Amino acid sequence: MIVSWNWLKDYVALDVEPADFGQRVMMAGLNHESSESVGDDLAIDLEITSNRPDCLGHIGIAREASVLFGTPLTIPEPTPREGKASVADLLKVRIDCPDLCYRYTARVIRGVKIGPSPAWLVSRLQTIGIASINNVVDITNYVLMECGQPLHAFDLAKLGGPEIIVREASKGEEFLAIDHKTYALEPGMCVIADSSHAVALGGVMGGADSEVSDATVDLLIESAEFAPMSIRGTARKLNLYSPSSYRFERGLDPAGVDWASRRCCELILELAGGELAADVIDVGRDRTGPESVVLRLSQLKRVLGIDVPAAEVQRILSALGNEQVRADATSVEVIPPSWRRDLTREIDLVEEIARIHGYDQIPEDAAVPMCPSHRSDADRVQGKVRQVLTAAGFDEALTASVVSESWTKAFSPWTDAKPLKSYTPTLKGADRLRLSLIPSLLDVRRMNESVSNPVIELFETAKIYMPSNDELPIEQLTLGITSGGDYASLKGVVEGLVASLNPACVVEVRETSQSLLDGARSCELRVNDTLLGVLGEVTQAGLKSFKLRSPTTVAELSMETLAAIANLIPQHSQQSAFPAMSRDLNLIVDESLRWADLATTVRASGGALLEEVAYQDVYRDTQRDGAGKKRLLFSITLRSSETTLTNEQADEIRDAIVTACGKQHAATLLA
Repeated sequence: MIVSWNWLKDYVALDVEPADFGQRVMMAGLNHESSESVGDDLAIDLEITSNRPDCLGHIGIAREASVLFGTPLTIPEPTPREGKASVADLLKVRIDCPDLCYRYTARVIRGVKIGPSPAWLVSRLQTIGIASINNVVDITNYVLMECGQPLHAFDLAKLGGPEIIVREASKGEEFLAIDHKTYALEPGMCVIADSSHAVALGGVMGGADSEVSDATVDLLIESAEFAPMSIRGTARKLNLYSPSSYRFERGLDPAGVDWASRRCCELILELAGGELAADVIDVGRDRTGPESVVLRLSQLKRVLGIDVPAAEVQRILSALGNEQVRADATSVEVIPPSWRRDLTREIDLVEEIARIHGYDQIPEDAAVPMCPSHRSDADRVQGKVRQVLTAAGFDEALTASVVSESWTKAFSPWTDAKPLKSYTPTLKGADRLRLSLIPSLLDVRRMNESVSNPVIELFETAKIYMPSNDELPIEQLTLGITSGGDYASLKGVVEGLVASLNPACVVEVRETSQSLLDGARSCELRVNDTLLGVLGEVTQAGLKSFKLRSPTTVAELSMETLAAIANLIPQHSQQSAFPAMSRDLNLIVDESLRWADLATTVRASGGALLEEVAYQDVYRDTQRDGAGKKRLLFSITLRSSETTLTNEQADEIRDAIVTACGKQHAATLLA
């Protein structure tokens, strides 16, 4: 925001040097970027944070200066002279999209004379970097930079009919803006239209068909309040930014809509002549004031570390425009002014007291009570996941949440719903909220392969966004892993991760059908009969679609499921002082039997002395074993914490395992 020093002093009589002014407002939150002489004036560049749209005009800066320097504030009260004709007889306004346009006001001035602006107006606009066009356009720009409320002047004769329709744009509707470029509009964008076509892009830019020219005689003055999110989305979608969109997308003072309209009309009557139609067309939603906020005086000491006298607190809040509801020895209740939408909580008022009273008034050694913080269980689980995976040789990746539509179709194990669309793509073609982390990780893998990195083991913990029947999507915290190892290797990593969180939990394997994964070397993972995720090797077609050269295995797990099973109380068990014994088993089983099902039976029948079950190999011999049979070779490790096991004890456990496998899976031990 560039401020004219001479212009600012119209509202507040500042008896300070510009350098002192810059330093004081900077300490109060308006960062002073630079000051530059322009003729006999000074252009002061202030950085305005997004929560302070009230300071995007000279009056807003003057309010701040008035409070900071204790100087009276003078704001003009516009009272334009009205003629006899009623504006209701000349124009009608209808809002068809109340969610995009909250309020629309219109005034009509007839018989204006377009011409050059007076020197004082040209000078002030030039100081803040705005070129003079003509008296009417210059006045709309002047009022915009005076109070921060955007305005637009239409040539009334160029409008097709006596009615203004505020509506949503149609898909593919074309709009010729005053920059003489044609834009293709989309639903969700607000347009100001006459009976035939759009004449302005609401809150962003006017149209070339209705702009004010030297031949203009009658004017329609628009002052409105638009939905901030709609304006932001429209400006970014069309890459069309303006001083108006910059302000509307931050939210403006609803009480300033009519003030700006009256101020604009008053100046036009003064500088361009004409007759203002009586009354104003004002349509839209009912305006409700802000709710009251209570400030407990004890919070100042707790947060700032200093006591501020109650009288000073009340003075500061009143000077900032807050209406006092009540005050006593312990608290103050106020209603924030309409231009301060950022004052909604007690801590907001604490900040106001701090910055106006002066941060320099808080000693460096002020005692501010502190309380120890602690990590949430979800954070501790994430930390454990990072620890285990980095120890296993994986590097953590960070990818964008918005991806291309093709990626959402490539892999979506959690939902069949269509992805949510974003109107602000971060990259060209990336306009869908992701349903999985895997496509993003595969792209990172591709980039690493392109620079010949030999080891590419990656993981990421981030949210995926699944549509729901509610207003907001389901945001699932998810763990994605990609590895150059095979199915068994990555499955072992996942099992190790689960064991590190809860040694009592066993990962169960079920069949899955994912087009990206090899059907024979993929599975659905469950823990305690709850879905944990999916794991599998990427098919050749999948590798080709992501331009990968080497075999790749992926896994995607629900962090919520991992958090649910996690035992965060540190565990330990005494190491056995006695040696282990092992036995190798080679069972003939049906071809359809999965190793995971057999391993579950082995663990269940092995008893307390079974320490480990390790898969070794699979072998097929149709001549000896018959068709539809295979041999599963695995080993078991046995150990006691109390004594050395004998061969007889080990054989007894082995026989119990073989018997159980025979009963449940018709398995036979190969002699």
